[in-house]
Amino acid sequence: MQNINVCEATLDDLNGVAVMFDQYRQFYDQTADLELAKKFIKSHLQKSTSIIFLASSEGANCGFAQLYPTFCSVEASPILVLYDLFILPKYRNQKIGSTLLDHCLELARKRGASRIDLETSYDNTGAQRLYESIGYERDNEFYKYSLEINSTV
Repeated sequence: MQNINVCEATLDDLNGVAVMFDQYRQFYDQTADLELAKKFIKSHLQKSTSIIFLASSEGANCGFAQLYPTFCSVEASPILVLYDLFILPKYRNQKIGSTLLDHCLELARKRGASRIDLETSYDNTGAQRLYESIGYERDNEFYKYSLEINSTV
């Protein structure tokens, strides 16, 4: 791998990010739906409700990270949620993930965030190794709960 370039994605990057986002969703067993991916990414870019870092090398997109700014009431401080990190399969194990994570950390520092939170599936051991290798700690104190909402809208 040559130089890895990372920039904050804009609407000009919509198609490239959406293609990878659709593959990311498929990695988590969702049905391929490029139009849904484009709509979702476009909405967040237009409303500035997420920050997407786009990694490329030699003009080719190779991965992205998407963060959502939010707050921690207990700490009374801003935090970032790293919800999506995806590297195209042919670019994995080339330090692109750690480079994207470095940019996420720098953004968190600039925003005065007290931490970055993330989740990954139990069987995604490659991602777990990456996160733990740079200092992320697995939470053994809190349980994660979700409530599925079946919208009829």
